[in-house]
Amino acid sequence: MIRRYLPKSTEELIQWYERYVAPLSLLAGFVADNIIFRAIDLFTMTLALTLYLIVAVVGILAVNLVEAGRVRHAFVLRVAPFLPVVVQFAFGGIFSGFFVLYSESAAAAVSWISVAVLALLLIGNERFRRRYRSFSFQTGVLFVSFLGFFIFLAPLIFKRISPEMFLVSSAISIALIVLYVLGARRILPELVDANRKTIARSVGAIFLIFSALYFTNAIPPLPLAQKDAGVYHHIERVDGEYRALYEPTTWYRKYVPFGKVFHRAPGESIYAFSAIFAPSGLSTTLTHEWQNRNPETGEWDTISIVKFGVIGGRDGGYRGYSITANPLEGKWRVNVLTPYGQVVGRISFTVINVPQPVALEEKTL
Repeated sequence: MIRRYLPKSTEELIQWYERYVAPLSLLAGFVADNIIFRAIDLFTMTLALTLYLIVAVVGILAVNLVEAGRVRHAFVLRVAPFLPVVVQFAFGGIFSGFFVLYSESAAAAVSWISVAVLALLLIGNERFRRRYRSFSFQTGVLFVSFLGFFIFLAPLIFKRISPEMFLVSSAISIALIVLYVLGARRILPELVDANRKTIARSVGAIFLIFSALYFTNAIPPLPLAQKDAGVYHHIERVDGEYRALYEPTTWYRKYVPFGKVFHRAPGESIYAFSAIFAPSGLSTTLTHEWQNRNPETGEWDTISIVKFGVIGGRDGGYRGYSITANPLEGKWRVNVLTPYGQVVGRISFTVINVPQPVALEEKTL
């Protein structure tokens, strides 16, 4: 009875997978990849993404060799319907890794566009199996993967964070995709020649989109990542640790990025704290930009700017804080910026003046 519902051929198995298994595997795979990628270090993450890229390149070439009739071995032809699934799996792993990297390094209010694009790529990847038979589509997705990978990797290699690193990442990605297309042309000249113009347009459009996202700060400054941030009533450094006084709130408030309130008594200052992760060997300067929202114009007025150095290597992030005295009542935000104005993190809160100090608790940051 059960056997009548089971797939009876390889192609039917693929269709059965797409209809019944893929929706659940998307959710399960996304959760598993997030747990795994968030638990591993940068070296292991880099190695995993490199392996996924190798599988994707080999899989794409295998798909096209079979489609062109260049491979006629019985075993290869038997497993050929699964090859697009292998390519799809590889790109799914790549986009899952990118989603973790970019979301950890992104200030949601600024970099949500790039995170949303990655989320769409990740979700859409599960529905694109038939498109993975198209050489121009394959090459476009591969170029996106190269760009996303080297935007992350170049600062690690050169120990620098700057717009020049984006240009280096782009140059490496373009060089690799050109080498890939030239290599494919040696074994599949008709296929490459037929798709040459489409590939050139796709690569050009993708590069322009990534450039626009990067130079409008929609792409976060990888590999920097904000590990912790908040506003406090007092912070002092004692025996190498930062001790802070804060307003106790309900347990779920720390997971809500908006609606934070700072109750300020007369004479109190506000302390902004951030812990920014940077890889070992990478040093840079960060800025706390204090801004108050002008109730008349609705614009954010910069009140003060505090700079401090960051030395990479600490798992919990390099810690630093800044202070503002006599702040106005109303909406505030503290932007954590790179020397080039990229937003690593943002602390948003509302200052409400109160006649007496509120009850505070102490914790170690």
